[in-house]
Amino acid sequence: MLSDNVNHIVTTRVGDPGAIAAAAARRVKATSLFGVHGKAMIIAADHPARGANGVGSDPHAMADRFELLDRLCTALERPGVTGVLGTADILEDLLLLGVLDGKSVFGSMNRAGLAGSVFEIDDRFTGYDAETITAMGFDGGKMLTRIALDDPATPSALENTAHAADELNDRRLIAMIEPFLSRWQDGRIRNDLTTEAVVTSVTIAAGLGRRTAYTWLKLPVVDGMERVLSASTLPTLLLGGEVKEADSAFASWGRALKHPTAQGLVVGRSLLYPYDGDVAGAVDRAVSLL
Repeated sequence: MLSDNVNHIVTTRVGDPGAIAAAAARRVKATSLFGVHGKAMIIAADHPARGANGVGSDPHAMADRFELLDRLCTALERPGVTGVLGTADILEDLLLLGVLDGKSVFGSMNRAGLAGSVFEIDDRFTGYDAETITAMGFDGGKMLTRIALDDPATPSALENTAHAADELNDRRLIAMIEPFLSRWQDGRIRNDLTTEAVVTSVTIAAGLGRRTAYTWLKLPVVDGMERVLSASTLPTLLLGGEVKEADSAFASWGRALKHPTAQGLVVGRSLLYPYDGDVAGAVDRAVSLL
């Protein structure tokens, strides 16, 4: 029962917080980042830490942590799912639930660029750091990197991403950079998802850091993905984002996965909160594309 699991998490956090590190130490690590299909299928759940709790018409869908954990457990048990991406609070809950054995685990690193804030581009690293990702036995870290040419905080955001990528590369851990060319519009940050803008974001992100041997990209699926995926030789994971029309989204993912740099999917809300409510079905459909 979910309620029993939640009680276990809370009781452990109160009475035995050291159990989290112990659970990380005994976790069975993934032998590969890829599944039997030769691709990665990673479930993303780091949105709430940036205040981005909305899914569809419900602005607070992901704010119910009990329900989110239930959906995550359902997704992680599906065949073909290889890993998870989250902030410390979520990954520690999953460790205590014992559902991360055999999965690759990625820590979300910069979450200070709160959704809708005036400082959204000043996205400082308030989540995981490379040292803790190493100590927890995880596989890498993810950095959201918005590049806004009209915002003076952009150089610092790029510098911070480069430093984090360096620290992960030094430890031979995956540095997953998620770049967007963004701009202020009507008081909000909007990501430019034109082919040209995404290509530009790729070329900028690929050049960050003093090493790139362990740097991967996490990119949205847009028109002209052949050009996007040909803009760098870095391994790329495809970002699912929030899906409004499932059939066309899955079809576009399938086409993009055929490119040699595409190494799999990182999908969150569209699988955890699918339009028909069937988490297992949505995950299985995504896995079938691999």
